[in-house]
Amino acid sequence: MVEVKTIGLFFVTAVAEILGCYLPYLWLKEGKSIWLLLPAAFFLALFAWLLSLHPTAAGRVYAAYGGVYILVAIGWLWLVDGIRPTLWDIVGVSVALVGMAIIMFAPRAA
Repeated sequence: MVEVKTIGLFFVTAVAEILGCYLPYLWLKEGKSIWLLLPAAFFLALFAWLLSLHPTAAGRVYAAYGGVYILVAIGWLWLVDGIRPTLWDIVGVSVALVGMAIIMFAPRAA
């Protein structure tokens, strides 16, 4: 159950980070309103707070989070950018998720 909660928290964290970065991108590259920076700042602060909710060492959380972030980013590529992931995208995500699982859930000495 802890694993499901951890991965779910990683998913929410990844969406917050992507929104925190995507909104300024829209302003900088797409000419959208500068007011997008306000929700962007909120989402980046939310991202940092969400990472702090994990009960393990920060470095381990940051390293493992990267695997889920890659999965969510490829999902964003498909759902928001309208670009279907390639086989190599899927292979890369799979490798990243295996790495995340090893980092986060491997048995450790107390």
